[in-house]
Amino acid sequence: MASGIKDKVAILGMGCCKFGERWESGPEELMVEAYREAMTDAGIEPEQIDAAWFSTHLDTIGSGKGGLPLSIALRLPNIGVTRVENFCASGTEAFRGAVYAVASGACDIALAVGVEKLKDTGFGGLPPTDTGLFTSQWVATGSAPGNFAQLAAAYRTKHGVDKDDLKRAMAHISVKSHTNGAKNPKAHLRKVITEEQAINAPMIAEPLGLFDCCGVSDGAAAAIVCSPELARKLGKRDLVMVKALQLALSNGSEASYNDWDSTHFHTTRIAATRAYNEAGIKSPREEVSMFEVHDCFSITELVTMEDLFISEEGRAVHDVLDGVYDADGAVPCQIDGGLKCFGHPIGASGIRMLYEMYLQLQGRAGERQLPDPKLGMTHNLGGQPQQNVAAICIVGAEG
Repeated sequence: MASGIKDKVAILGMGCCKFGERWESGPEELMVEAYREAMTDAGIEPEQIDAAWFSTHLDTIGSGKGGLPLSIALRLPNIGVTRVENFCASGTEAFRGAVYAVASGACDIALAVGVEKLKDTGFGGLPPTDTGLFTSQWVATGSAPGNFAQLAAAYRTKHGVDKDDLKRAMAHISVKSHTNGAKNPKAHLRKVITEEQAINAPMIAEPLGLFDCCGVSDGAAAAIVCSPELARKLGKRDLVMVKALQLALSNGSEASYNDWDSTHFHTTRIAATRAYNEAGIKSPREEVSMFEVHDCFSITELVTMEDLFISEEGRAVHDVLDGVYDADGAVPCQIDGGLKCFGHPIGASGIRMLYEMYLQLQGRAGERQLPDPKLGMTHNLGGQPQQNVAAICIVGAEG
């Protein structure tokens, strides 16, 4: 009988490059930047790494879908490198591969690296990834803002939320993320904004304005994991442990049947339920200290807090406006600026979220440090509302 991975894997070291418009650097330089920080943090040599997992969503760095770009860029010692891709959850997928390898006993030390160079694609938003005439006709297509704008409209209609209240709540989410991101030296967008600016910003896809959409960024992040016993032998104290790691993928029901009402992500609810069970969490709103969720759009963050069972269904608007998810609120969310302001280089985002949780749990987050956090949770959402992958990771102090 499977028992899960709770407390079987420790994070030995992590690193993250500066996110942003990194025109001066290729993906190789970004990976090296994150890797060097992780290696210094872990205090190990490259020869001690047994295997690596590499995530990038778009094939913008050549070598097809293989692991060679990572192995060559980092001059890894001829170890196995597995390339993974799972839409916007690709970084968490790479971390999962490394964690499972250690938990199974197949590796002593494993590496996960995610990278993306979105600015080089030339698109102002996420570049299209359809296959032209080979795209199945039943698949809902269109822009990401357009699809998530429909989520906002459906949510407002189902729960009877006033249009202005929803707009104010989304504006509050954006203001919060910009305020947090301004304190983060590695964040892409570091400018504080006002609620008035957010509400009156140019419209992208009604009701989503400019400040409701995450930025397009370049970046890389890295994580090194091992068993807690080995971490202690290497002199590590105050370990950050993996408590749970769960994925749930759409099976077509959202796009094929009428049961789904377009107001939530049932994959997130499934993955969250599994993760809470794996971690032994009974009351997440009281037990989880902080969250990094997939705020590709402000409405996504709002809906996700209900899907994670932190806000009651239909009540997230009120919790947002009451400041529950602010840095000084009961349940801080996006304390590093989130996708909205730290940035969203697709292959790196899942590991970047964990990087913030790791720093916070070790008391190393500087100006944005929270008081005595115990558990941190990350959430990725890949794809579109009607077909997606949800990834959840919970980390916390040992014990």
